[in-house]
Order: sequence, then structure tokens, then C-alpha cells
Amino acid sequence: MKRLRDTLAAIGILFFVSCGGSKDYYMFTSFHEPADEGLRYLYSEDGMHWDSIPGVWLKPELGQHQLLRDPSMVRTPDGTFHLVWTTSWKGDLGFGYANSKDLIHWSEQQMIPVMTEEPTTVNVWAPEIFYDEDSEQFMVVWASCIPGRFERGIEEENNNHRLYYITTKDFKTISKAKVLYDPGFSSIDAVLVKRDKNDYVMVLKDNTRPERNLKIAFADSLTGPYSPASQPFTESFVEGPTVEKIGEEYLVYFDVYQKKIYGAMRTKDFINFTDVTSEVSVPAGHKHGTIFKAPESVVKALLTHTRLNH
Repeated sequence: MKRLRDTLAAIGILFFVSCGGSKDYYMFTSFHEPADEGLRYLYSEDGMHWDSIPGVWLKPELGQHQLLRDPSMVRTPDGTFHLVWTTSWKGDLGFGYANSKDLIHWSEQQMIPVMTEEPTTVNVWAPEIFYDEDSEQFMVVWASCIPGRFERGIEEENNNHRLYYITTKDFKTISKAKVLYDPGFSSIDAVLVKRDKNDYVMVLKDNTRPERNLKIAFADSLTGPYSPASQPFTESFVEGPTVEKIGEEYLVYFDVYQKKIYGAMRTKDFINFTDVTSEVSVPAGHKHGTIFKAPESVVKALLTHTRLNH
């Protein structure tokens, strides 16, 4: 059965690579636990049914634990892909960064030191990269815990996270880290969506023990201030949201980690949500990253590279 599946997959790749076209495909960054192998990809034509691109495309070299978790990618107008990721569970005061023109060949990996002025920082988790075309700069949002900094609430002192950010044009000159959002509880895994001028949405995880679900906040500026967090729109024990736009609607994907599946919610306004988990398909073992778009030529080159090297 495995041989048949592999044969059918190879036929599918050959058919895809041989067909012409110049449209964009949805791509999904991924990793497999325990996150020490490196960057993986999924691709999709419709944004709902996903296939793996076999292989590992960037092996982690940074940090105390040399992990590549929570990979987040954007493509800038010059065609460059920019990647950030979590390098360690604890101990690192920055996140990983690299860039690529083709998603195959990568620049040297850099540790971006964002919390060096806060040496008691426990961790730098789940950096999410956003490119603001108006200011032509990047914003990276992540979660860190600084013991004693915020009201603890119901969380342990070493698990009381808040959301921070930096801005940069080139990942060489970096702004000072600032708090982006303090919702009054431990929060991680924030992703930002620009709907229109002066209209931003944040999807974030309430990481407190009773909750561990996803909530929404709104702002008229990328850097806030953001509104109080909404009521949860997912079940508990989920993480790693990412958002894609299909037509006039948005899909919010998230990792339902206890069930080892991917969930998805459809919304037009980030207030009313429809569960479409049964309508999407994500290969087993895929862990949370972010969705971006890539030209068909890039996807074909990845599949051709896979076929020739596996």
C-alpha cells in the first residue's frame, strides 16, 4: 500500500510539474515534532486541501536547542521570502531569521537579538512576521515571559507571557522591543491581519490553563492600541493560528494539538465564525506555521527538486 501511495504521489508531482501556468499557489510553512529537523512545506491550489512537498528545506543551526518551530514566512514585493522561527524552548533572547529567493537556497541564518535588554526573559516564542507595504518595513510579533513583570493572574510566574514586537527594514537595524499587547492574561501565538487602511485584526491564543483557545482583538493601527480580547471562537487545546483570505472571506487555521488534527474557522468579520474543519484537509504530522502565496514557478521548482533528490 505504501508503495502504491508513493507511486501515485510521484505521478501527481510529474503531472503538476509538466503543466504550464503562472498563477499563485497557497503555501504553508510547517515542521514535524520534535522540531529539530527543519522547515517543511505544504501547498494548495484552493487554500483548503493541502499536499506535502517532501523534504526538509532549512536545517536549524541557531540557539541553545537548535530548533525550528513556528516558522513564519512573508514574500516582499521584490520576490524575496523572509522566514522567522523559534530557536529554543527556553534560554534564547532572540529568534531565527533567513531569506530566500526560491525557497530552496537560503541566506546565512541569523539570531535576531530582541530581548537582550531584558536578561531575565525566559523565552522568545512563535515570532510572526508581517510586512507593511506602506512603510516598507517588517514587524515581528512574539511572546516572551519576564518573571515579575506583569500581574501573574492564574499562571505560573515563568509561564506568564505577553506579546512584544520590533520593526525593521533589513533585519540589521532593529527597533527596541516593545509590548504590543497586554490583554490581562498570558497570551502567545499572535497573528496580524490588515483588512484595510486603519483596520487591523489580531488573532491570539489565551494561554491560561483553563482556556488555551483563540481570541480576537481589533485596532486602527498596526502597533495598536488593540481592543480587549473577545470571547473564544475555538475549542480549548489549540494553538498556532494562521489566516488566509479566499475571496471576501477569511479562513483561520489552527493546530488542535491534543487531537493531532488541524481545525479551521471561516469568517467575514472576525466576529461570527463557522467551523469548517470537516471541509479542509491537512496531512498528518504537520505542525503550525503560516500561510503565504508563492508563484506556481516556485512551487514547480520545489517539486522538481524533490523528484530529483528523493
